[in-house]
Amino acid sequence: MSVAWLRVDTQTILTIAHHVITKNHRIGVTHTEHKTWCLHIRDVRESDRGAYMCQINTDPMKSQTGYLEVVVPPDILDYMTSTDMVVREGSNVTLKCAAKGSPAPNITWRREDGETILHNNNADMKVVEGPTFNITKINRLQMGAYLCIASNGVPPTVSKRIMVTVHFSPMISIQNQLVGAQVGQRMTLECNSEAFPNSINYWTKENNEIIKSGDKYEQSLSDNTYKVHMKLTILSVEMSDYGTYKCISKNSLGETDGSIKLYGKYTFDLYI
Repeated sequence: MSVAWLRVDTQTILTIAHHVITKNHRIGVTHTEHKTWCLHIRDVRESDRGAYMCQINTDPMKSQTGYLEVVVPPDILDYMTSTDMVVREGSNVTLKCAAKGSPAPNITWRREDGETILHNNNADMKVVEGPTFNITKINRLQMGAYLCIASNGVPPTVSKRIMVTVHFSPMISIQNQLVGAQVGQRMTLECNSEAFPNSINYWTKENNEIIKSGDKYEQSLSDNTYKVHMKLTILSVEMSDYGTYKCISKNSLGETDGSIKLYGKYTFDLYI
């Protein structure tokens, strides 16, 4: 009685008895007292997937077939996956992610910062599924890093980071456009700007003269990504300081300004 192992799809004889016939050095065979015969495949590869037959040359011949499934962890295909991009606000954006593996990987999208994704139809979602992620009329709130995550149940799960930068012209908002102050009072004027790329920000008076920090004025600004909070402090208000002030914001896409009017507040002594 002789036992042989074959590769079913190619009808290749791998082993006969205790002899390895194939030239594949990764194949081996062992037996236990000629009763249990085991086919060994070292360094298993995806190409090893398929059916294998154990055949006994009795009369009639007996055989048994087994199937080897080879699982492969996911791997993101960079050449088919989106890279960092810069887009104008209001444009349509498509992010693509491709991955290989076995079983075929599932693709999901998340924001790196953990915030919800403002998806189409204004639906807030933590996760978007599928190899393609469409954003219609992208806005500044959707700017940030997105993670394409590929998983198929075979560790490790892999991901790729795609940074989406949204460019837009400056926009200014002012909470108090009319401010009153007494002579000698310290007064701070404030306005908020949003712009990306980052804007140049400054203040002017009615004659369009740019205000500089010094003995009379203090200026400060704090920014967070595309938002800037501007402050102009008049250290001691004089009569000549009354009038209109402008906060101006400009970048490569445009320029805008906002106005604040400073007027005098007076106190009167009442004698009886």
